[in-house]
Amino acid sequence: FPSLAGNENSEALPESIPSAPGTLPHFMEEPDDSYIIKSNPIVLRCKAKPAMQIFFKCNGEWVHQNEHVSEESLDEATGLKVREVFINVTRQQVEDFHGPEDYWCQCVAWSHLGTSKSRKASVRIAYLRKNFEQDPQGKEVPIEGMIVLHCRPPEGVPAAEVEWLKNEEPIDSNLDENIDTRADHNLIIRQARLSDSGNYTCMAANIVAKRRSLSATVVVYVNGGWSSWTEWSNCNARCGRGWQKRSRTCTNPAPLNGGAFCEGMSVQKVTCTSLCPVDGSWEVWSEWSVCSPECEHLRVRECVAPPPRNGGKFCEGLGQESENCTEGLCIQDKKPLHEIKSQNLEAASDIALYSGLGAAVLAVAVLVVGVTLYRRSQSEYGVDVIDSSALTGGFQTFNFKTGRQGNSLLLNSSMQPDLTVSRTYSGPICLQDPMDKELMTESSLFNPLSDIKVKVQSSFMVSLGVTERAEFHGKAHPGTFPHGNHRAFGTIQARNKAMYIQNLASISTTSELKTTALFGHLGGRLVVPNTGVSLLIPHGAIPEESSWEIYLAITQKESSLQPEGSDVLLGPEVTCGPSEVSVSTPFALTIPHCADANPEHWNIHLKRRTQQGKWEEVMSVEEETTSCYCLLDPYACHILLNSFGTYALIGEPISDCAVRQLKVAVFGCLSCNSLDYNLRVYCMDNTPCAFQEVVSDERLQGGQLLEEPKLLHFKGNTCSLQISVLDIPPFLWRIKPFTACQEVPFSRVWRGSARPLLCAFSLERYSPGTTQLTCKVCVRQLKGHEQVLHVQTSILESDRETITFFAHDDSSFPAQVGPKAFKIPFSIRQRICATFDTPSAKGKDWQMLAQKNSINRNLSYFATQSSPSAVILDLWEARHQHDGDLDSLACALEEIGRTHSKIPDVTDTELEEPDFSYSRQNGL
Repeated sequence: FPSLAGNENSEALPESIPSAPGTLPHFMEEPDDSYIIKSNPIVLRCKAKPAMQIFFKCNGEWVHQNEHVSEESLDEATGLKVREVFINVTRQQVEDFHGPEDYWCQCVAWSHLGTSKSRKASVRIAYLRKNFEQDPQGKEVPIEGMIVLHCRPPEGVPAAEVEWLKNEEPIDSNLDENIDTRADHNLIIRQARLSDSGNYTCMAANIVAKRRSLSATVVVYVNGGWSSWTEWSNCNARCGRGWQKRSRTCTNPAPLNGGAFCEGMSVQKVTCTSLCPVDGSWEVWSEWSVCSPECEHLRVRECVAPPPRNGGKFCEGLGQESENCTEGLCIQDKKPLHEIKSQNLEAASDIALYSGLGAAVLAVAVLVVGVTLYRRSQSEYGVDVIDSSALTGGFQTFNFKTGRQGNSLLLNSSMQPDLTVSRTYSGPICLQDPMDKELMTESSLFNPLSDIKVKVQSSFMVSLGVTERAEFHGKAHPGTFPHGNHRAFGTIQARNKAMYIQNLASISTTSELKTTALFGHLGGRLVVPNTGVSLLIPHGAIPEESSWEIYLAITQKESSLQPEGSDVLLGPEVTCGPSEVSVSTPFALTIPHCADANPEHWNIHLKRRTQQGKWEEVMSVEEETTSCYCLLDPYACHILLNSFGTYALIGEPISDCAVRQLKVAVFGCLSCNSLDYNLRVYCMDNTPCAFQEVVSDERLQGGQLLEEPKLLHFKGNTCSLQISVLDIPPFLWRIKPFTACQEVPFSRVWRGSARPLLCAFSLERYSPGTTQLTCKVCVRQLKGHEQVLHVQTSILESDRETITFFAHDDSSFPAQVGPKAFKIPFSIRQRICATFDTPSAKGKDWQMLAQKNSINRNLSYFATQSSPSAVILDLWEARHQHDGDLDSLACALEEIGRTHSKIPDVTDTELEEPDFSYSRQNGL
């Protein structure tokens, strides 16, 4: 064989060797196409039998003999010689080659009979560029629409394989016939479903690297559709022209994920005419008939002038009349007629006597029935109903001017009677803002009445959450909002029928609902007094050696957040800041809400206002996310956040059974005219801040709370609200004409202004000697819930008691800094965290701690925190800022089973903190 020891340009090997006995070489293994990854050389191998020599030729030139590694063996079955040869190809060799085709190598094997050549194997440098040629783009598609997401992977050798991810999980098109990922790397969803909403990512990979595209958010929305129309209601007019209506709801389906709300009207009204009943009337009598053999003649009349129609009454009296026609000369039974009359004279007198007695009894019965019907009509619910939708401009006002003189019985002795001004009595008035319109025009009308005595029963204090003593320390700790069903704001456990008169003078009001304090590494708590809004800054959230002046405020002006469709603002718009503050652990923001939070009826979202003034959704309360956490209690939402800003809760009703909780309260005060008394009925969101606003307004107007407030469950069933004043003593008081009942449209209650709804009633005494007022105020939703407030008050009481309106008076402690702001002492908190953050054989104990504290959802949020137990305890602090129920926490620790072994008994000394004095039995 020619030598290969020379350079690569040495003489080529002969194509064949003179014939010799044997066979041509047969390749048992040929070189494969290969890729050089980074700087690692690749190995090409070739194996043939029978083979005396094997050499590689690359790009048409022989590879030097020294670069070959050869192994020789004997095939035991055939006895033929087997030779295997290896060579290395480096990245530098491939890069230095410049030819019209890829770098290639081929092996040539010799035997006695001749030569054989293997296939050409290409050698390429593998790579994958970083940037995708086309990233998938986010889309919003209607349900059952087609979704096509395009993806062109980065250039690479070998070509990249594409895989699709949805919410970080691989998509297998073999398991879902609705999804196709085979068409040129694109993702096709033939019919979009709600479950197809999510974040989609295109993954490209080859033997060198993996590349990830930008995520594309796909939102599958549902446009709202109208339900079927209800049946037409009965004509509201019993006689003459009226109207009837029918309604429908945007629930077939309800709009979802930003889908369009139904277009058109939800209520249709048409005019109708009810036929008026016509009572019958007699026509004139006919002429007398001829005298009959019985000595009588007749005359008749018919009830046809007009006949009764449409349920009218039939004519009263007889339709036939007879009398003797011979003046006694006619003979019956062979006797003169006057003899027959004389025999019956005694019987006729008896009949007249009994007839008179019967008529007297009948008159008395008619009188009793008339009085009964009159009294019932005064308490009948539907008296004087005024439908605001049927009147131009809402409620109409009826004015009656009088020239009343001043009266010495005015409760405010400083108020001088004006003998020249006429009084104007206003009819039904429903105002969104009680400061906009008033019943009277004089500024002194609503001055505080200093000589009214306040009598409030203990059940009223319970209804607002007032407790007679603290449960776990000597001094009642200030807070803003009760928690738990047994302390529900506005619920009444027992009723005392005594009268309720409430003075508002003890309520302190400020022009701005804002609290500010300086916070450092020790953390603390901010509270907006008597509103249910609070902010908890955990210990260590602010870095050491730094401090910030942090504020917490409630927006009092009209909110810039305008809910879309049927969405409802469920609580106040709350701002905490400054926004540049950076915290290392989440802080807890508590916002009250007025929804009956049933996930089957409500979809509640947390929204945040951006710096540009727009609102963006942060999360849904039921959503699983690691960015923030929402815990929804019956009357408040506790939110764990990492950034300050402006937040609000939005409720999206998903059924007609969604309930918005309204608090109903009735206030009263005398007017300048001492004979007049004004009742003001408020319907407000069942949140402390809404009640705070009403109390502040009434304090300025000199109003008194006449009855403990009650809770009304207002459903989203498009039915209106009716407010009525009933059972007014008829001979002592009278209500102004046309004001017995007022009706408020559904939309005005459900999606009206954030200001409380006010309906005003004006009452008048017949005599200055009347000092007691008893009546009922009925508030109900048509086809819904109803509440009755029993008013019983004396308008001449002279003594006044001071009653706190709110369950917890926060005005003394709007800000607490350092350890005194927390219920759990810091040393005990550290022990709990050290114990439950440590993994155990049964799983992570902080998960059991969360479960025992009724935290069963979105546990992945806590898993991402450096100390899950610390964040759980922060949430506990936010939920129990008023009761500080350490007993329940201690019971939870004992149930887990590790309290006794790792948390020693805590003595009274260990529990002592500034301004706190825990008792042994209530400690941990």
